[in-house]
Amino acid sequence: MSDGILKQLAEAHRIGTSVTGSDGETRDASADTLTKILTALGVPCSTEEQIQDSLQYAANAAWRRLLPSAVVVLVDDEATVPVHVPSGTSPELTAIAEDGTRHALISQGTPQTHEVDGAAVDRLTFSLPQLPLGWHRLEATHDGGHAECALIVTPQRLTTGDRLSGSQRWGLMAQLYSVRSAESWGVGDLTDLASLATISAGKGADFVLINPLHAAEPAPPVEPSPYLPSSRRFFNPLYLRVEDVPEFQQLPTTAQNQATEAARNFQDANRDPEFIDRDTSYAAKLSVLKELNHVERSRSREESFRRFCEEQGQGLQDFALWCALAEKSEDGGQQWPGSPSDVPAGRRQELASRIEFHIWLQWLCDEQLAAAQHTARNAGMDIGVVHDLAVGVSRNGADAWMLQDVLTAGVQVGAPPDMFNQQGQDWGQPPWHPQRLAEFGYAAYRDMLRTILRHAGGIRVDHILGLFRLWWIPDGAGPADGAYVYYDHDALIGILALEAEKAGAVVIGEDLGLFEPVVQKTLAGRGMLGTSILWFEYDGERPRPADQYRQACLTTVTTHDLPPSAGYLAGEHVDLRESLGLLSRPVEEERRADREAQDAVLSLVRSVTKGSAEQGTVEQLHSFIAHTPSVLLGISLADAVGERRTQNQPGTSDEYPNWRVPLADTEGRAVLVEDLASSEIFDRLAQAVAGKL
Repeated sequence: MSDGILKQLAEAHRIGTSVTGSDGETRDASADTLTKILTALGVPCSTEEQIQDSLQYAANAAWRRLLPSAVVVLVDDEATVPVHVPSGTSPELTAIAEDGTRHALISQGTPQTHEVDGAAVDRLTFSLPQLPLGWHRLEATHDGGHAECALIVTPQRLTTGDRLSGSQRWGLMAQLYSVRSAESWGVGDLTDLASLATISAGKGADFVLINPLHAAEPAPPVEPSPYLPSSRRFFNPLYLRVEDVPEFQQLPTTAQNQATEAARNFQDANRDPEFIDRDTSYAAKLSVLKELNHVERSRSREESFRRFCEEQGQGLQDFALWCALAEKSEDGGQQWPGSPSDVPAGRRQELASRIEFHIWLQWLCDEQLAAAQHTARNAGMDIGVVHDLAVGVSRNGADAWMLQDVLTAGVQVGAPPDMFNQQGQDWGQPPWHPQRLAEFGYAAYRDMLRTILRHAGGIRVDHILGLFRLWWIPDGAGPADGAYVYYDHDALIGILALEAEKAGAVVIGEDLGLFEPVVQKTLAGRGMLGTSILWFEYDGERPRPADQYRQACLTTVTTHDLPPSAGYLAGEHVDLRESLGLLSRPVEEERRADREAQDAVLSLVRSVTKGSAEQGTVEQLHSFIAHTPSVLLGISLADAVGERRTQNQPGTSDEYPNWRVPLADTEGRAVLVEDLASSEIFDRLAQAVAGKL
């Protein structure tokens, strides 16, 4: 088999056949990798004859479709759409607006004719009407043929961030599970989030950026990583504050006393600086929530619940069904069928009470999320809560079951080797199937964004590069043995802009790592912010001067994938990676390179901040980012209390207690939300980013 035609086929399906690493070296994807990724996409390629046939099929794919898979355009643009029909046929094309208004379209120019499978096919071009922002439809008919597709009108640019350009704002970055109060049940919750927003707003913060709150498993044991969820559309009831459910006060006295006793049992855990025990906390909460679910709701509360169910539709029903089935599976019961539509009506009826319970939990999450954002804005925050969107989902979770029509089996998402993860990463997540996602009108992507943005002042998109290209790793291969698969980023970025515009939310894209120039250019052009991390900002081989940072950006000193600043300055990230066997060069060489890089950055920082004797190094780092033109600045809550332990070491799972480290101070003592109001370290860093030091 010729590698040449295999590469042609891969490129025809937007698979990168080579990659240039952080070391500047270009490496070709292996024939085995390309073959497996093509197979996962549904492209026959086992023999040279199949490859030739698939190449020919790909060349004529558009001509075989009456309408495109989906049409995504910019508002106010003069856009057109191609329609393909048997030669000599006169099709009718209608645009159906979101409000039901119908617009008949007229073809423009002379048809093009092309032979496909031995038959002549005409391509006619129709001009689209000027439609408002939103989700519309196209409908095409001709003798013997009918087709429909989504017509999505997106903003030229997102305007929600325009107000930020007048002055610099700062906010707090927190891992919510680690932020506990005296009232927590061993894990930070949504009421703690509201308190955190109030306290940080009092120090001048305009936002709180939190980890993804996506749904995990419906019952313990649960996955600790917020970046490996069961579903990205729905939320994790682990974060509920049980006592804040309105019906709590109506619990029978015995049940209420039991709940109060359960909460009291977590008081010691809240002050324990050792690792967070999600499973124990969640089990205790579920026990009380099951009792609460039986309490009769008021008429207005019942009506609110009904409206929520209607708004969330079939997706919520299917998610709750998966939760109910997964509970039974954990109990050793029957495994769930292949898809939601395969579940018999009798089985659904059998699980009806559990389905309703999980729907109710999502309603409670929605209420408490709304309350947290309301509290943040009332406390004076301009933006409020900024939610985080993970890259993907667990291959064994709810989304993988519900959305299998638009996800790809046989591969998982990861990252190629780079200077910080020298063996590459395998995140174990099935990626969107580019073509099928479009064929289903991007509905799953839209619904996910809408749920997250319902009560958000902003959204951070983790690895926003994934809307442009994702590193696909075939099952059984190592992280280095993958290839990039490219997406229609204009469509994905456009839909993100549309939903954020409708929600009034700012968008922050985490655009770190290996990326092409089109990424930052596109984000800036569409009104989205990028991300800058002080330690990673270089202009060639020299640290980037403060005045050369991007304006449309969230700039921070550190990130959750590094130790807090005190630990990073001590080189603890190198020690940790060496102890876990994650280095590809001798540790002394790694330490030397890290010291040299730190010294270069610190030299620049001290030249700008003048090395005030009153300031510690961590304060100087935060004073430095205040000298940049970036519209948003972030303080890690871990830095604000003097924590040294990292939350996550990329490239590991159980080798390090990722996502289980509670907030603690410089002495290793647990820090509660109540302690933050009087934190001198927090005050100093807040003054630093506000340019007051």
